[in-house]
Amino acid sequence: MDNPKYRKRANLRDVAKLANVSVATVSRVLNTPDSVAENTKAVVNAAIAELRFVPSAAARAINSGRSRVVGALVPTLDHAIFARYLAALEQKLSEYRLSLVVATTNGDASVEAQKAQTLVDIGAEGLIVSGITHEPELFELIERCQLPAVATSYFDPDFLLPTIGYDNAGAGRIALEYLLSLGHSAIAVVHGSLNSNDRTLARLKGLEGHDTARLSFFEADLSIEDGCAATNKILSRDDGPTAILCLSDVLATGVLYELKRHKVAVPDDISVIGIDDLPGSAHTFPALTTVHLPVVRMGHATATAISEWIEHGKRPSERLFETDLVVRESTRARTGI
Repeated sequence: MDNPKYRKRANLRDVAKLANVSVATVSRVLNTPDSVAENTKAVVNAAIAELRFVPSAAARAINSGRSRVVGALVPTLDHAIFARYLAALEQKLSEYRLSLVVATTNGDASVEAQKAQTLVDIGAEGLIVSGITHEPELFELIERCQLPAVATSYFDPDFLLPTIGYDNAGAGRIALEYLLSLGHSAIAVVHGSLNSNDRTLARLKGLEGHDTARLSFFEADLSIEDGCAATNKILSRDDGPTAILCLSDVLATGVLYELKRHKVAVPDDISVIGIDDLPGSAHTFPALTTVHLPVVRMGHATATAISEWIEHGKRPSERLFETDLVVRESTRARTGI
């Protein structure tokens, strides 16, 4: 039979009474343990263990006036690049005793604004958003609440919010220039939706100004399935390319699958390059040449920046991370030129 004293959930006062200390002391043990003497911490922690006390986040927020929650708004959780980024964010935020709450927007700016309001309603002390294209309502919310907010995955030193990210146009340019250096000029470009996706638009911008490149463009949803569908469109054309430049590794993976299904040899018949450098890209067949985006370092830097702003009022400066070409087996010099 259960012990009766465990039937009612213990609260802060119960712990203080059993430990023979004040409620304020228990609160300090939970929130700022370094400020409490070791013997006092030991007594309080023993009482917590005996009562099986679990701190209530809601109660803690009421008592301290803080939720210690940071909200992150991302387009989707479907792809590894977002998973790696969010894992890096959460890891570094935890060092500041801050928690991460994630909301997905499906790339819809109006949905993003609504979900940002929801995050604020549950007490988010800061917001992290993707890119620089957002509804006016989001900026109004940030201004009204005087909320620390950082934009990531994009670099623009003149943007309203601090940006911590990389040069998307530069990433596209690196990929194209590498293909051109291999002698490819007829190049198919497979890219994600252009609707409100400033990262894709910037990568496409980076492909401009190369007179020797004959580019054809194929829009697709950001999925392996749509990478396959785009490949079928490319192969159906009479003026087939010698290389396919994918503006994400997810699309490039679909391209590799479909080329193999059609018995098109990579890189002997067609070279393929991506942008992202997802963990699995080194293990496709053949291994994918790609442009590395430093999403883990960006996540750590973003978490540090928002945490310092929240905890110490230090608005961060913008920060640019370099992108690097990773050459693997899916590209080769064009022969017969």
